[in-house]
Amino acid sequence: MALSLTRSILRPTIGNYRVCSSVLGKDQFSCALNVAGRAPARWKHNTPLNTVVMFVPQQEAWVVERMGKFHRILDPGINILIPVLDKVKYVQSLKEIAIDIPQQTAISSDNVTINIDGVLYLRIMDPYKSSYGVEDPEFAVTQLAQTTMRSELGKISLDALFRERENLNLQIVQAINGASEAWGIQCMRYEIRDIKLPARVQEAMQMQVEAERKKRAAILESEGIKAADINVAEGKKQARILQSEAEKQELINAAEGAAKAVVAAGEARAKSIGVVAEALLHQNGNAAASLAVAEKYVAAFGELAKESNTLMLPHNAGDMSGMVAQAMTIYTKLNAQNKLERIEEKVEEERPRNPDYQSKLD
Repeated sequence: MALSLTRSILRPTIGNYRVCSSVLGKDQFSCALNVAGRAPARWKHNTPLNTVVMFVPQQEAWVVERMGKFHRILDPGINILIPVLDKVKYVQSLKEIAIDIPQQTAISSDNVTINIDGVLYLRIMDPYKSSYGVEDPEFAVTQLAQTTMRSELGKISLDALFRERENLNLQIVQAINGASEAWGIQCMRYEIRDIKLPARVQEAMQMQVEAERKKRAAILESEGIKAADINVAEGKKQARILQSEAEKQELINAAEGAAKAVVAAGEARAKSIGVVAEALLHQNGNAAASLAVAEKYVAAFGELAKESNTLMLPHNAGDMSGMVAQAMTIYTKLNAQNKLERIEEKVEEERPRNPDYQSKLD
């Protein structure tokens, strides 16, 4: 027993590591082969030799087998193993691991061929299941991510792929977690890294983008022209309204001025008539009225034939005295008629109040 222990301690090894393993702790030959379609192998953790006193690093789980059967999982820190009987079979990293998903070809629901790759982030939750539940955990998770990605891409169109990229990542994570739970592996997240389209599809998408931008530019230009026309029409409308209000106010002012002028002329005429009436009551009033009529007649006779060649004259146009006498006669008759009408109005007012007034008049 002591000899075996001495040999195990003094056996020449390369850094106390014997067989290579993948990043997920697999110590089989698949980690050392560059198999087409698989993720690149990661030479990180190897299975150490049994040196009796074992020091396990933090965030690592060492799976120990005793005589070929699972015995226990070593915790970080110092651990004691039995030489020859115990063997560290798997070394599992409990850190979050990033795995490159190789580029693959998928077909969308609208029959567009897409070349797509991604990055998968996962963590080992159960070292026992990840060691004994699957032969090659890294290869299995990679293949599951590829098949799930092809399946999800076949359900959506090319346009929806760019819009629902985040939802697609979540669906792939859910599908991987549903299958990898039995392996003790949890997928933390999946990110689509690169999407490559055929050249013709890219040209068509570029033309579509250019057409959409031209459409938006035309719409914006037409909206600008529309807004400009509306502003011009609104300005003309406001100008016409203001002009009409100004004309209205001008007419109102002119009418008020004309009305005031008529009132002033009427008041002046009334005053002049009153003055004339008072003058007629004085001595020689009729002679003054005759003189005024004669002056008006002479002035009117002098204005004849200034604006038209056709005239209508009385047969005695040269008899000034006759014309004045005729005018005075008309004035006398009108004056007498006005006096009679005032008397009749006064009688009508006094009759209801004094019944004897009519008999007195009779």
